[in-house]
Amino acid sequence: MKDFLNTFYKNHSLLYKVILFIATTFLIVYLFPKSGRFKYNFEKGKPWQSETLYAPFDFAIQKTPEELSKEKEQIKANATLYFSIDPKVLPIVKKAYEDNFYTTFPDSIYRDESRSLKKQGEQIIDELYKYGVLEDHLSRVPTTEVTVLENRVERYKTQFSEIYQLEYIKRDVLEKLEKANLEGYQSEYIALFFDIIKPNLTYNKTFTENVINEALQAVSFTRGSIEKETLIISKGEIVEGDKFLILKSLESEYESQVWNESNYNLIVFAYTLLVALALIILLLFLRKYRLDVFKNDTKVTFIFFNVLLMVFLTSLMVNYNSQYIYIIPLAMLPLVLKAFFDARLGLFTHVITVLLLGSIVPNSYEYMFLQIIAGIVTILTVSELYKRANLFISVAQITMIYIIAYFAFFVIHEGSVETLKWETFAMFILCGLATLFVQPLIYIYEKLFGLVSDVSLLELSDTNSKLLKQLSNEAPGTFHHSLNVANLAEAAANEIGANAMLVRVGALYHDIGKMKNPTYFTENQSSGVNPHDELAPQESASIIVDHVLDGIEIAKKNNLPDRVIDFIRTHHGTSAVYYFYMKEKHVNEAVDIADFSYPGPKPFSKETAILMMCDSVEAASKSLKDPTSTKIDKFVENILNKQMEEGQFLNANITFKEIQVIKKVLKRKLANIYHLRIEYPE
Repeated sequence: MKDFLNTFYKNHSLLYKVILFIATTFLIVYLFPKSGRFKYNFEKGKPWQSETLYAPFDFAIQKTPEELSKEKEQIKANATLYFSIDPKVLPIVKKAYEDNFYTTFPDSIYRDESRSLKKQGEQIIDELYKYGVLEDHLSRVPTTEVTVLENRVERYKTQFSEIYQLEYIKRDVLEKLEKANLEGYQSEYIALFFDIIKPNLTYNKTFTENVINEALQAVSFTRGSIEKETLIISKGEIVEGDKFLILKSLESEYESQVWNESNYNLIVFAYTLLVALALIILLLFLRKYRLDVFKNDTKVTFIFFNVLLMVFLTSLMVNYNSQYIYIIPLAMLPLVLKAFFDARLGLFTHVITVLLLGSIVPNSYEYMFLQIIAGIVTILTVSELYKRANLFISVAQITMIYIIAYFAFFVIHEGSVETLKWETFAMFILCGLATLFVQPLIYIYEKLFGLVSDVSLLELSDTNSKLLKQLSNEAPGTFHHSLNVANLAEAAANEIGANAMLVRVGALYHDIGKMKNPTYFTENQSSGVNPHDELAPQESASIIVDHVLDGIEIAKKNNLPDRVIDFIRTHHGTSAVYYFYMKEKHVNEAVDIADFSYPGPKPFSKETAILMMCDSVEAASKSLKDPTSTKIDKFVENILNKQMEEGQFLNANITFKEIQVIKKVLKRKLANIYHLRIEYPE
């Protein structure tokens, strides 16, 4: 069990990467649209680029969404309305008319005339109730067909115009009285009818909607069919009209046949192989060229997360509407990775992601070409991301590249610009605006993953920050030394292409541990009193060496990033406090140099190696008396050669040529500091 735990602990990082790889692979495959891919790319109004196409099997021609929508709207507009009739209402209305007629009309009317008026009223009631009186207000076309039901059984059919609505009864009665020349008795009739007329029809909404739904469900989604081996389209022929509809029908039928139940699992397995292959290549790249990133589980997780995020956003848009695919700001991926790592890693990851997405987007070649070109331009143009103007300029350049490349593709396909889709250009502009979100996104990533970007480094380089102000107050000599080292290191980093901002920040904070015992370091001994005179050499060496551990402790308390703390840990490597070692050796020949050495580790990057060189040279340069160019050259050579002999740079990815370049920079800078002129021969 103990052996198993030891093995697990030794390989836990590798096991984590395996789990991360498997989880990311399955998530990406899950996000991919679950539909087949038609092996031909085509667009309406553009020439057919592939070989002459014959129908591979029998299939039906599908109606377009517009045709189906129009057909359904016609069904709804022409649908029969169903009403329910209450047969008890009419007898009640007639009885009420009989009972109230003589009390409504005056007694002065002659008997014969009274009978005539009563008969006229009965005729009006019969006309009103011939097809029924409706209480609800319905706004329908007069010719709409109406079916009247009694106890859910059809009683008669008519048109909507034949039905009277209760709210218009007064108007309708007046019209009938006018036709019968009974205008003189309008008030009596209106008063009588107002009291007795009741609706006998109600709109049966449920029954009507059920009938409409049945009709909608019966709508055919196809019109006609194509037999196997029928010529569909010839090479170079324009894809339009019926040709386009037939191709869309074939595409849909092909995808439905490919993604059937029998081979679904096989196709998903094939997708998994492709995704796994792409992610393995990404991991192999990290292991071969970015070993420090590969060993850091957080950084690998961060890279995989960003790939997954871009796949998620693109899949979402493909499922919603693939026409808007270019709104997704894919150029953010290399921007983010360049901000935290380097341009090469950012571009490689971007290309891998684009290759993954090429299997799910329409017009995959065009899409991949545009996105890879945009990624390359992003890497080449974006420098010093912490400067806002640079980001805006780069985003404008990326947007222009999108527009130019799309325009070129369109002209190649169309042969003209008459049908150019200007809305696509608007999508590229929106994509550019979305890319500007990279600044707040970088800040969010810093908090989530504990990484450091150039934006944060710029903030840390501010000498008015709390920690650097404390350093300048408590150890002013150390603060001035740190500024000088920062200037030297930044110049050296720029000369060999290292991260100048990172090394500058590391230089500013590398000696913050000296704040704990500032007077024990010569640069802070302004009074001329040296407390080391009263200490044994080993005690003095212990205090000097401890400033590294004290610096790490102070840095962690102030939440400095690990990348900055690395400079504190490595700026002396495993070198010895040589002065106190030699002092002790005069007394004790058996002294162990390990007791006077820094704990390390040795520098493990170009930036930490640069800081070690610049720190040693700047500190030792204070002891130069009557400096000349020759003295400075020899001085720099001696210090750096000694560090190389001790193997301090063996773990850093820095070449001998780069060290020689750094030597030249340091010699030139020190000569400028001491205001030396060229020594002319006598």
